[in-house]
Amino acid sequence: MLLTPQRPGRRGRRTLLAVVGAVVASLSLSSCLVLPFLPTDDSGGSSGEPTFVPQTPPTGTTGLETFYNQRLQWASCTGGECAKLRVPIDYANPTGETMQLAVIRSKARSSNQRIGALVYNPGGPGASPVDYVAQSASSLVSSDVRRRYDLIGFDPRGVGRSSPIDCVGDRELDTFIGGVDATPDTPAEEQGLIAEATKLAEGCAAKNPKIIGHVSTVEAARDMDVLRAALGEPKLNYLGKSYGTLLGATYAGLFPGQMGRFVLDGPLPPDLTPQDLASGQAKGFEMATQAYVDNCVKQSDCPVGQSRAEGMAWIRDFLKGLDAQPLPVTNDQTVTQLTEAWASTGIAQAMYTTSLWPQLTDALKDAKSGDGNRLMRLADSYARRTPGGQYQSNIMEAIYAVNCLDKADTADPAQIEAFAQKLSQDAPTWGRYLAWGNVPCGVWKVPATGTTAPIAAQGSPPIVIVGTTRDPATPYEWATRMRQQLAHGVLVTRDGDGHTAYPRSSPCVDKAVDGWFIDGTVPQDGLKC
Repeated sequence: MLLTPQRPGRRGRRTLLAVVGAVVASLSLSSCLVLPFLPTDDSGGSSGEPTFVPQTPPTGTTGLETFYNQRLQWASCTGGECAKLRVPIDYANPTGETMQLAVIRSKARSSNQRIGALVYNPGGPGASPVDYVAQSASSLVSSDVRRRYDLIGFDPRGVGRSSPIDCVGDRELDTFIGGVDATPDTPAEEQGLIAEATKLAEGCAAKNPKIIGHVSTVEAARDMDVLRAALGEPKLNYLGKSYGTLLGATYAGLFPGQMGRFVLDGPLPPDLTPQDLASGQAKGFEMATQAYVDNCVKQSDCPVGQSRAEGMAWIRDFLKGLDAQPLPVTNDQTVTQLTEAWASTGIAQAMYTTSLWPQLTDALKDAKSGDGNRLMRLADSYARRTPGGQYQSNIMEAIYAVNCLDKADTADPAQIEAFAQKLSQDAPTWGRYLAWGNVPCGVWKVPATGTTAPIAAQGSPPIVIVGTTRDPATPYEWATRMRQQLAHGVLVTRDGDGHTAYPRSSPCVDKAVDGWFIDGTVPQDGLKC
């Protein structure tokens, strides 16, 4: 699944970080991830400590009193104030071993207008909310919301600074993402991809034995309620994007009575199977690529042709050509060839936001002339990788650790190939790539613990859902699907391109979301922007 593009951060044992949204080797283009592209900003908020109100543990949390009764100890850090939240590794054994989760707070700009805390998750799974808040707090919400809320980011278990999952070395990760055939068409190529996926799965299990079975979305949602109590908040206010919407919906199903004002932007419905996910994303990226081509062909120097049909055919032929004959890469210290997999990753990166379309056009012009460097840089941006070959985040490993624990998949080549052929009929550019993108979950070494079922969240307050009509990574159909499933869902639609909508892509969307967060005004269900 495709990821969530985001700012750099940290990668476990090395200095780094990632995500939005998700694409691995097969680019986990089958492991969804999605994030906004953000400028760094931030210098923190108002001074003064908000009043802390101890919270009573909710019903069904017997034995967790120690965790619910903790109070975060804040200390100054880059981008705000940081603390550690202690949670049990295994909620079924609360007296057993524990782990600490990294938390950051950027205080409300105006202490006398403060409403409360707003927890933010940019997606992934595997993107670091701590990095997002530290680097770009004022770009994550509107200025009015920023004045009234402390913005809170916590790295979910296994992500960023919270016992980060680390599975293989950087060179092995290069091979998995871009060094094997991502669209295998011979038995040898199929086995090569499965072998690399197996190395990743074995590394994840061997290097992270205590937590590899405890990085699920359900456990992250339970951690989020412990965080609510540790913040002294009677209700949780939340903004989740892409995978962050699945985390938010999961929380809603578990703790509807603890919910405050929730906004889920770029929804990922909880009842999607891995095949549903790959199919939806393949069609979404196909549509997004068509939109890019439509824009490109209006320019006199468009490298892909003069019509949509011509342009889409050129891109497919280009990728197929790389499968046989990669382009040279000369400005990377460890990758020397732009393979089909690396090129697909780079093109996918540009589909998350129209602001990257000009860069993609330049990269394709260079590629047409035999130079793979610019397209490789786009791929690096997606994978949170430097030209020196260092991964700045553990997102490309954490995405599998979470997704494969949530939902099992198959590694049977016959089944995957049959699915790839079917999906290619609807998405000829992206179908095979995404059909083969989730192989690690077919060879994962820990049994999946999640369920694939709708969540109604009966008893919750209104939940605002935001969908974008030409969103590549979380197709608009998923927004309507989640609206139908949630008992109190309210749908706001943005007609546009790119992944997710809030803030600053549409004044209409911003007004609706801000009115909910600031005044508690529920948007009109079915509002179109």
